[in-house]
Amino acid sequence: MTFRQFAFNNVVRNKRLYAAYFLTSLFTVMVFFTFSIFASHPQLTGNNMDSYVSFGMNVAAGIIYVFSFFFVLYSMSSFLQSRKREFGLLMIQGMSMKQIRSMVFLENMFIGLLATIGGIGLGLVFSKGILLIAENVLIIDNELPFYFPTQPILITFGCFMVLFFLISLFVSYILRSRKLIDLIKGDKKSKGEPKANLFLTILAVLLLGTGYAVALTVEGLQVFFALIPVVIVVIIGTYLLFTQLSVFIIRRLKKKENVFWYKTNMILLSDLSFRMKDNARSFFLVAIISTVAFSAIGSLYGFQSYITAGIKQMNQTTISYQDYDTGNEEANVSYIDETLREANVDVDKEQVTLLYYELPDESQVMVTKESDYNRIAELSDNETVQIEDGAPALMGPEVIFLNIGGDNSNKEEADILKDAELELGNTVLEPVQLVESSILPATQKYYVVSDHDFESLPKPAMEENYYAWQEAEDKEIPLGIAEKLDDELSTEGIRIGEYEEYLINKMYGPILFVGLFIGIVFFVSAGSFLYFRLYSDLDEDKKKFQAITKMGLTEKELKKVLNRQTALLFFAPIAVALVHGAVALTALSNMFFYSLVKESAMVLGMFLAIQIVYFFIVRFYYIRQVKQALR
Repeated sequence: MTFRQFAFNNVVRNKRLYAAYFLTSLFTVMVFFTFSIFASHPQLTGNNMDSYVSFGMNVAAGIIYVFSFFFVLYSMSSFLQSRKREFGLLMIQGMSMKQIRSMVFLENMFIGLLATIGGIGLGLVFSKGILLIAENVLIIDNELPFYFPTQPILITFGCFMVLFFLISLFVSYILRSRKLIDLIKGDKKSKGEPKANLFLTILAVLLLGTGYAVALTVEGLQVFFALIPVVIVVIIGTYLLFTQLSVFIIRRLKKKENVFWYKTNMILLSDLSFRMKDNARSFFLVAIISTVAFSAIGSLYGFQSYITAGIKQMNQTTISYQDYDTGNEEANVSYIDETLREANVDVDKEQVTLLYYELPDESQVMVTKESDYNRIAELSDNETVQIEDGAPALMGPEVIFLNIGGDNSNKEEADILKDAELELGNTVLEPVQLVESSILPATQKYYVVSDHDFESLPKPAMEENYYAWQEAEDKEIPLGIAEKLDDELSTEGIRIGEYEEYLINKMYGPILFVGLFIGIVFFVSAGSFLYFRLYSDLDEDKKKFQAITKMGLTEKELKKVLNRQTALLFFAPIAVALVHGAVALTALSNMFFYSLVKESAMVLGMFLAIQIVYFFIVRFYYIRQVKQALR
């Protein structure tokens, strides 16, 4: 048997430990290759908006490639840690450390070659389906037909073979200083039960509490300025949480006899206590990586929701039109009517007159009458208002976005109404009601007065006609018609909410798509870290449970212990990451004064569901391995 065959057989014999490393590397290669297919697609390389999609894919591929280096390096380190004793036995048999390093180098290159070829192969198999999905998600004008991606294949193969080569060199280098006695006793040396420092334990609570408190209380631009300090504080607090606070809690539980001696708690708590030092690093990495994935995807999804919600809020009717003093009002309105009629789009139409008055600060304020406001409100299915003569009502967008004498977020309604009093010549408008409304085209406050009072207002600085069309059955108008109207009249004052939302989604789709892929890569990698942490102790667990079974541990109790042990390993860091992610997304909500509860729940719930499925799969094979060793 040649040396290369020996290295190959080592890989085959250790396929259980190599499985997660190989599959995750394969998945990473496939994602990188998929991005390369997009970035090099002939339809995305032109001088149009779709070229931004190509740029985004290239950036994402770069991020994935850099992350892949560190992930593969960590995976190899975890794998080699579990093979110390094997290396020691090989040295006893006469193998030199140089030969061991050569063997590890060949093994890693072999795995890397298989993962690279496999990832490219899977990418080719699923590429057509992924391109079809991308056409819809990215809202690309042109179709993305399948093409044989020669350039992406060469780039992916070259990049990942270089990556695996560099990692193989690095890993073989760090093995050179290992002593025989350390290798032989590597898995038997007791690491001792870790102890918690009381000061650091308290510091962990203070850091996390302070970080959460600041993140949840700041609002507006304060969130942006608090971002970096809060992130640093929470990262340090998370590290101390797993290295100090968790150890402190476990030791306290061990001292409580009613807890420690209850059924199989002694096995579980003792195991956790001695392994917490090794688990802490993995828990910290998984928590932080998962938090990045949650926060990134949640932020991207939430920001898209915020923008589209704003567009819907500001466009209550299907189409609206204001003449920007172009002199083409009559012709433009006729063009809109004719275009809708030719397309057989059934619409209801209203027209109102808006008055604009100059203010001392050279800004303008809009005033309209009650009947006109109510006609637009009924057209867009909004609530109407009733105003007594002599009592105008202040109307405006969301109160929190009104710029009436500064920030109104903490003001009482009576104070806002008082600040909104307005003097127009000899007429004083004294608002008696605050209504959250944006059905008329005003970015700040505007006033609605009764029809009787409207007639007595002084001469305005400017009058403007406002037209609104509403699809009779509340359906979307055809995209082609919306695009035609927008192309013709976008500079003349037309607004089509559905088309604006379409353009935003078209522009934002690539960002969300890229963010989702990167987030999934991070999350899958985090799950693989936990897999390595669990299976690196498998041989030790087999011996431990063999001994305990001889003392009377039943199969039911064994399964219960393994279930709880595996669940804690998988869900302790994920629970922390979910809390971190929820706080981060709440802070984002406070920054934009927009609730992201729905978006946060969807993102966090999706990742939790994936983690639960992954847990059941890994737990099944882990318990089966332990039970087989006991037979």
